[in-house]
Amino acid sequence: MWAVQLREGAGIFVFPVMIAVVSCATKSVNEPSNISYVKDTVDRLLKGYDIRLRPDFGGSPVDVGMRIEIASIDMVSEVNMDYTLTMYLQQTWRDKRLSYSGIPLNLTLDNRVADYLWVPDTYFPNDKKSFVHGVTVKNRMIRLHPDGTVLYGLRITITAACMMDLRRYPLDEQNCTLEIESYGYTTDDIGFYWIGGESAVSGVNKIELPQFSIIDYKMITKRAKFATGAYPRLSLSFRLKRNIGYFILQTYMPSTLITILSWVSFWINYDASAARVALGITTVLTMTTISTHLRETLPKIPYVKAIDIYLMGCFVFVFLALLEYAFVNYTFFGKGPQHQKKAAEKAITERKKVEMNKVQIDTCGNILLTTLEMRNEVSRSDVLASLNDPRATMYSYDSASIHYRRPPTMKDPNSRNTLDRHTAHQKGRLRRRASKLKVKIPDLTDVNSIDKWSRMVFPITFILFNVVYWLYYVR
Repeated sequence: MWAVQLREGAGIFVFPVMIAVVSCATKSVNEPSNISYVKDTVDRLLKGYDIRLRPDFGGSPVDVGMRIEIASIDMVSEVNMDYTLTMYLQQTWRDKRLSYSGIPLNLTLDNRVADYLWVPDTYFPNDKKSFVHGVTVKNRMIRLHPDGTVLYGLRITITAACMMDLRRYPLDEQNCTLEIESYGYTTDDIGFYWIGGESAVSGVNKIELPQFSIIDYKMITKRAKFATGAYPRLSLSFRLKRNIGYFILQTYMPSTLITILSWVSFWINYDASAARVALGITTVLTMTTISTHLRETLPKIPYVKAIDIYLMGCFVFVFLALLEYAFVNYTFFGKGPQHQKKAAEKAITERKKVEMNKVQIDTCGNILLTTLEMRNEVSRSDVLASLNDPRATMYSYDSASIHYRRPPTMKDPNSRNTLDRHTAHQKGRLRRRASKLKVKIPDLTDVNSIDKWSRMVFPITFILFNVVYWLYYVR
């Protein structure tokens, strides 16, 4: 406008005034004349600007560069399979319609100017919920360069989906991806690229998460093909490693200590039923509570996690410790002692029978034999032979015993000696048979050996379980 006004005056003043205009442009833009010129420049740029058409419409695709500065990763949720990210997203492209001259400065405009300019239709395919911060004003920025380059910045909080594989939870590593794509423009109209290559993403090293550590990240440029065409896509992938310290203090250590606590019952006397049963049930219920609380913090997934295997192993050890006392109690108070008692009673009965079967001689020299002794010691042939012998003794039977006595008319001294020898021989045989009838009565205190074995078997097995578990999952 100033150039037009100068041309209306005398021609000899055109050159000096033009010099003045250039010099004014190099001064501070806070001068009233420069502010007016900037205002007129912005009005000229927006006048006749069609927001509906992309830059270079009908020509080559618009190259849109992306730069991300990570402000924070607020939360990573296993239950919802997502993470929340706050970032500064900067997009830059060149729009020749917004180029200007006469002001060798970049123009930072109010965020509301973005509503009157063409901006890329960028969206996040794996976004669940996102918003642009609006306190105290909407957090976005528009900056124009003289050559028509536009810098468009936004402060965004995104909750993006992150499908996690929890088979090794909590000793796992996860890959969470942030994807940026054009919603409507295909690769024929627009293209995305990372500004500065590896330096396009910043702030990752400053992020601190309570449960994770970012050990690596990478940027990918690719094309996403759909039924409506191929669209440009940028991917930022984070590799997250879960910190195990929290789970050692909250899950692994309590479970291990409870398992060890269940072994205390092996040192309690087996007749202290109240103490051992109470300890076993308490440890079982505690393990159940820990497992239930852990399942509430995780999604209902169909496969088994590493923490499930450990908790199930601890639960099995605790449960077996309770069953061990049930076995000891059964051995001491159950059918085992009943069988031992019957065996003891049978042995005592046999001893009594042996004592009753001993040879008895009355004052008249008669030998008294019970029916059992008669059956065991006197064969049928001996009885028949004695009956045919005229010097044989006389037998009389009754319901209780057999009386073996000599005839009163015979007084042969040789017979007396023979009878004495026979009696001594019979007594020796009866004593030998009585010694064979002894039955060993089991010692009821042998149940202590079950506890003694348990004191060694349970800790050794649990140590082997931990060695195999940690060697498999920590690698």
